[in-house]
Amino acid sequence: MHLLQPELHTRRAFLRRSTQLGLAGTALPFALNLAAMGEAAAFTATDYKALVCVFLYGGNDYANTVVTYDDDSYNRYNTIRGGGSGQTAGGIALAKADLTPTLLNPTTALPGGRQYALHPAMTGLTGLFNGGKAAVQLNVGPLVVPLTRTQFNSADRNTYPIPPKLFSHNDQQSVWQSSSPEGSTVGWGGNIGDLALSSNGNSLFTCISVTGNAVFLSGDSALQYQVSTNGAVAINGVKNNVYGSSAVRTALTSLIQQGSTQTLENEYTRVTTRAVTAESQITNGLSAITLGTPFPSNNSLANQMKMVARLIGARSALGSKRQVFMVSLGGFDLHDNLISQQPVLMQRVSEAMTAFYNATVELGVADKVTAFTASDFGRTLSSNGDGSDHGWGSHHLMVGGAVKGKAFYGKAPPVSIANTADANDQWHVGQGRLLPSTSVDQYAATLASWFGVSNSEQAGVLPNLRHFGGADYPTNLGFMA
Repeated sequence: MHLLQPELHTRRAFLRRSTQLGLAGTALPFALNLAAMGEAAAFTATDYKALVCVFLYGGNDYANTVVTYDDDSYNRYNTIRGGGSGQTAGGIALAKADLTPTLLNPTTALPGGRQYALHPAMTGLTGLFNGGKAAVQLNVGPLVVPLTRTQFNSADRNTYPIPPKLFSHNDQQSVWQSSSPEGSTVGWGGNIGDLALSSNGNSLFTCISVTGNAVFLSGDSALQYQVSTNGAVAINGVKNNVYGSSAVRTALTSLIQQGSTQTLENEYTRVTTRAVTAESQITNGLSAITLGTPFPSNNSLANQMKMVARLIGARSALGSKRQVFMVSLGGFDLHDNLISQQPVLMQRVSEAMTAFYNATVELGVADKVTAFTASDFGRTLSSNGDGSDHGWGSHHLMVGGAVKGKAFYGKAPPVSIANTADANDQWHVGQGRLLPSTSVDQYAATLASWFGVSNSEQAGVLPNLRHFGGADYPTNLGFMA
């Protein structure tokens, strides 16, 4: 019972994919011939829904993103982060007065008088939270099984397995996205996409990345279709004149798409033809979509999310009923310069996600689209002098009209760097690294359930979910309507 032992679903997917690749003689036709390989959908979608993963690469500092605010907790945070015992910031702590405008006011107060504010640069997301359109999941991260600190410290890894290669960027990015370390070929976003393929008129547009290749969107049959912030990526010789000549372009277009009796050449032609067709469909679909919602400039995440909004706007032209998207922002590995560099990143995240939500309102699908954050890991609560180091659990945001907003979900962890037997501090494993009290599988299962994945299909999407359940580790966290 540990993460490196693949579940039956994963083995079956790998064997089927390997067999198909062997028969085809190449991976390319397999990657694009999704319609021929799509399995029966888990559900028949009659409406539209989309999930948008906003991945923060580098490991976002949780303590300066969702910042503890009540006096007792804030003073502990400020002392640990180098600001002393008062409420004036120092070291890598944020000043309490700066947090007041971004104070989060949940409908139901947290136990023990706990309060949180968002980073001062996150005014847009503060407005969405306090307006009931966003929520916070506290202390979520990869887990194989539920763990207490005592169990984490146990040498019995057969009974108490932990995610592999903790604190490693590449591996934990992959574990977050796929439940397996670097080298994994199937992600839970792609697994969700597998179940929705036949609900879409063109299965190729089920999983779309605007941020390059990522395992999150790779399923058994569903593979990611990648676009840029400007739209579909065209084959230049087909899209534009060659050497200034339309005749050469026409000849090249015909040449690269003509049939052949040679197997590999014919398969390559099929790939090219599908790519040309898909580019044309995306380009034509987007041509009819003009958004009035302003998106911030000089913000790469906003550019990606604007493209996602436009693709959602083109959903009817693309024949899409269910879609999973991925966007990302890097730069969060702030061992140094946390105070000077994180505000710019937090502002970009807040402005991009706020503009995106507003665009879904404009498109009339605010309650049909849910965006959520993810990251490699949280970071240490303790300061290394000018930043924080690799951690584990973190706080994350969910945004959308179907989110049960103005609320916190999960357990608020104590503000501490202890690693002792203190029964009141079960959620730290040294230097203020959070031991997750909620697993990524629970977080993902809640989103998947809203998307349309049934309880019986969840295990095929999330291999570790079977280890969770009950009142302490529910498989539906309740943040989706």
